[in-house]
Amino acid sequence: MPLLMALCIIVGILIGTFYANHFSGNRLNIINSGSNRLSNLLHIIDDQYVDTINIDSLVEKAFPQILAELDPHSVYINAKDVDMATDDLKGSFSGVGVEFSIRKDTLHIQNVIKDGPADKAGILAGDKIVSIDGKPFVGKIVTNEEAMHRLKGPKDTKVTIGILRYGELKEKQFVVTRGDVTMKSISAVYMLNDSTGYIRIKNFGERTYAEMLAALYQLSTQGFQGLVIDLRDNTGGYLQAATQMVNEFLPKNRLIVYTEGRKSPRANYRSDGRGSYQDIPLVVLINEGSASAAEIFAGAIQDNDRGTIIGRRSFGKGLVQKQIGFPDGSMVRLTIARYYTPSGRCIQKPYTPGVDSDYQLDLVSRYEHGEYFSQDSIRHTGPAYHTHIGRVVYGGGGITPDIFIPEDTLDMTSYYKEAAMSGLILQFAFNYTDAHRQQLSRYTEMQPLANYLKRLGLVDQFATFADGNGLRRRNLMIQRSYRLLDRYINSRIIYNILDEQAWNEYLNRDDNTIEAAIQVLRNGKAFPQKQ
Repeated sequence: MPLLMALCIIVGILIGTFYANHFSGNRLNIINSGSNRLSNLLHIIDDQYVDTINIDSLVEKAFPQILAELDPHSVYINAKDVDMATDDLKGSFSGVGVEFSIRKDTLHIQNVIKDGPADKAGILAGDKIVSIDGKPFVGKIVTNEEAMHRLKGPKDTKVTIGILRYGELKEKQFVVTRGDVTMKSISAVYMLNDSTGYIRIKNFGERTYAEMLAALYQLSTQGFQGLVIDLRDNTGGYLQAATQMVNEFLPKNRLIVYTEGRKSPRANYRSDGRGSYQDIPLVVLINEGSASAAEIFAGAIQDNDRGTIIGRRSFGKGLVQKQIGFPDGSMVRLTIARYYTPSGRCIQKPYTPGVDSDYQLDLVSRYEHGEYFSQDSIRHTGPAYHTHIGRVVYGGGGITPDIFIPEDTLDMTSYYKEAAMSGLILQFAFNYTDAHRQQLSRYTEMQPLANYLKRLGLVDQFATFADGNGLRRRNLMIQRSYRLLDRYINSRIIYNILDEQAWNEYLNRDDNTIEAAIQVLRNGKAFPQKQ
């Protein structure tokens, strides 16, 4: 009897508590004591809030804020942006095959991918897209996201593109059948001189390793005896791609990288000794835009004393993200571990959870305290570590190069900075290309086109154009920055007429970092020695 009475009392308390809370509209005790408080909170808002609320919209806004409290690289990607966020690393997508830029609320086709869907349909570089599927596509609705949304689509589906061609007043309609479009991670492969090969890698995607093997084979047929791998402004990508690529250059059983997290046990990635280029002299170029997988590559080469790292301190992203999808097609990239170079250094730069501004402004801060111009201004936040042969390296904020190359500020003026940052140089180069495309297209190689542009002396034409678009003409500054202006203008015209490789070749001709790399290889110092 006492046990039965006690049971009845407990049941009564539970029932009374439930009804009291239910009818008083107070369910906060559920939120404060439940393990799924966020879900409960959303349920209460949906059930009792004074106005009608779109819960899905509320969740879309809440997720990024929650993840921002963790670290700078845990992010939420909504369903409509998932493809855009992953296409670069997949190496291909289904679309029409054009590169475009937006100028004055209009989509300008900058390049047409050879043998791609748009090329087969007859669309040309320089064309302006003014309608898609019969609907006007000009004005404020023109954004990168909206353009990609309308032009991309399932393979073998059709899209009608309205084109306004230079010198013509009537719109032309082109029916394009969408198809697979390949996006290459390697933007340039060529010989810097008779003995030095060069590979420029933009990111580390699903196909980058295969692209690198093809690039190395191409260079081997040209007799390269030393190699420069350019990872400047490489924003990273897949860990697996980076480890596969490093493996080609290391002897057997060398540690490439290891990852470790609270719920992720240490995982070591080692070389298997099957790499075909273990003895080739190697230089790797980095700068403040080199991040993530690019830093894994550079760190593995440096810590194993396999090559010389040249440039400026890299970005400092040492966090590993896992992609986790939701049923609606959206996903989160959640940081699950840190990665460490072979010497044991985590190169993640410091951050304060929930405070994003300082982290995002880190590169500006480096510039302001002089790091881009003086190696002595580099501020390491981690302890010293040692490479395979005992050289000292530092962690706590990026890979510090073995040879520092300051940013080229010779002839830099405020006029040049404004001309470059405002986009006026890009706009002028595109307009000039558009107006002279027929004449410029006679040149199919970089050097003859560069020689032709050099003779034109386009800086004065640019200054007149810029003056009419809000950048006051400053003759003394223009004269001082003439070399930089001429170089920038010509490089963009070369890019517009030829391709990214030609653009790289042109800029590399007088690049101080490239010159330093060639000198290291020429002097036989690509394999660092203990000091």
